[in-house]
Amino acid sequence: MRLSELQLKDIISVKSGKCLGKIIDVEINNEGFITGIYIEEKNMFRNIFKGSNDSILKISEIIKIGEDVILVNI
Repeated sequence: MRLSELQLKDIISVKSGKCLGKIIDVEINNEGFITGIYIEEKNMFRNIFKGSNDSILKISEIIKIGEDVILVNI
């Protein structure tokens, strides 16, 4: 799967059921493995006035990558 395909999927929290946002970037270690995913939060209006509001998810927090969504345990 390509990063561009992952960026089209919504990130959903299984605990709250809320959409957390979309993937904007990934963090890669020296060995070439993805260690984290940067998420741009969904509320764009708030981001304009507050500045960047990006969060990072660890790979261990991902439960399932589906066709349309990525389920995370946070």
